[in-house]
Amino acid sequence: MPYTGPQSVDRALEILDAVADAGAPVTAKALARRLECSLSTAYHLLAPLTERGYLVRTAQGYALGPRIPGLQRSLMQHLEPVPRMADLLARLRRTTGAEAYYTAYRGGLITVVDTTAPVTDTGNPFAPGRETRAHATAHGKALLAELPRPVLRRYLAAHGMPRLTGATITCAELLEAELSRVRGQGFALSVGEADPAYSCLAVALPPGPGRGGDGGAVHALSVSLPTVEFRRRPQEIRAALAQAAAGCG
Repeated sequence: MPYTGPQSVDRALEILDAVADAGAPVTAKALARRLECSLSTAYHLLAPLTERGYLVRTAQGYALGPRIPGLQRSLMQHLEPVPRMADLLARLRRTTGAEAYYTAYRGGLITVVDTTAPVTDTGNPFAPGRETRAHATAHGKALLAELPRPVLRRYLAAHGMPRLTGATITCAELLEAELSRVRGQGFALSVGEADPAYSCLAVALPPGPGRGGDGGAVHALSVSLPTVEFRRRPQEIRAALAQAAAGCG
């Protein structure tokens, strides 16, 4: 029997996630196995996603459709980013030799919106999309440090603080103390807290004219690189990041 109501919506979104996460088109049979449902049910769920352009059916299976780029453009409009952010990230990448990121907090969620890391770099720990490790990343700390304490507490209660490495902060009180230091020094640092091999440095961006009008959007600029490389030139990287952020006002 086909799924209906909220369960059907949840299953359809699960299909969309599965196709998005795959590196190649996914067959209906493979999707049915993932959802643990019949093939007919999988086709029932795939039909509206295909009709609305979220997916396309190819000879090899289902892939993301033409509606997806429009969603990305709409997301960027809602986040009100710094103009020509992609150019800014590219310059920061050239200056530091580290991958650069634009990250935003909005509506209780943190998103890695854009990055200089190529999509083929599967070893990079900070891929575009929803950020679930904000307590352990520099960009997450930079954004969380900008939130009022009640909003911060709600965020931590909703998302948790799982231990990712031996350096991860997993106590809310300790994280609040860390965020106080972030506000005081003007930048956030994570050394092996999300991934033992990587360190990241971040700064929150000033709202600027026309951005963050709803009072709930916060933006951050960050870089990440192997920890062994970061330890060789932390001051140089921090200065380059500060200079890039200063031009965003």
